[in-house]
Amino acid sequence: MTLPTNHRPVAPIALWRRWLYRWTGKSPLSGGASGSDESDAAPIPDKSFRYGDGADAILLIHGLTGTPVEMQTVGRGLAKQGFSVYGVQLAGHCGSEADLEQTNWRDWYRSIEDVWREIDRNHAHVFVAGMSMGAVMAMHLAAQQPGKIHGLGLYSTTLFYDGWAVPKLSFLLPLFLHTPLGKNIRFIENFPYGIKNERLRDYIHNSMMSGASELAGNLGMPGHSLRELRRLIKIVKREMPAIRTPALVLHAAHDDVTSPRNAEYVARHLGGPVRVELLHDCYHMITLDQERDKVVDLSAEFFRGCLAGGAQDRH
Repeated sequence: MTLPTNHRPVAPIALWRRWLYRWTGKSPLSGGASGSDESDAAPIPDKSFRYGDGADAILLIHGLTGTPVEMQTVGRGLAKQGFSVYGVQLAGHCGSEADLEQTNWRDWYRSIEDVWREIDRNHAHVFVAGMSMGAVMAMHLAAQQPGKIHGLGLYSTTLFYDGWAVPKLSFLLPLFLHTPLGKNIRFIENFPYGIKNERLRDYIHNSMMSGASELAGNLGMPGHSLRELRRLIKIVKREMPAIRTPALVLHAAHDDVTSPRNAEYVARHLGGPVRVELLHDCYHMITLDQERDKVVDLSAEFFRGCLAGGAQDRH
């Protein structure tokens, strides 16, 4: 794949070091050092949200180390299209890395399922859309609740870290994560942080550097959390063929974190109808970047089509 013209070249060794050589407890970034009494005591702000008052509802799920804020723009847009929209906050998120390390994928999933049960009691039809790991969680929810979710929005689905900004040696990560050192490593976000829009990218980067994780997520991802994500992905891959829920798969053609190979994998393995759309003017964070309005329009159109029985395969 040809890299975008405004890609900032970084030596492979620099990228690898940026990912691997941030030891937990030795950096003040992202809300304090892991294990710090101060960060452990700080309350985690609630950034969950609800927009709209439609009869049909959409549950939005943010990504690993992310925040509901990354789903707010899409949430407001979908509310304007007539849906009730709920943004869930995953357990351990919007606080420090220490807060995140105290949780696992089952804790994150319980956050989603608890909110979904409440929504399902109060709305005629419920759709679920997730960003990055949130897309993986959305598929898991559909597998656990067969026939009860009317459509899925899978945004920048993360099954493989293989985007153009990911270090070439990242294929060694699975082996490394299962060593005694794996759980003590912090993996640091790389330029361009999933954002093509330069102004927005600077804002998000500055927010992460300042430790405002409730606004922009954590700059670092603990090795423990990445191991938990890998466990979830392994489970969801096995579940995919049994998931019959119609799915809209949106992915950036030049995704810096997870290549379109992820979208292709989902389209080949889900058991229900799948529509795939590639976006050409954004990077990984499609719910925030330059084609966020297109994410809203495509999602609203698809969900309405699910209600009308018009979901169609477009691989």
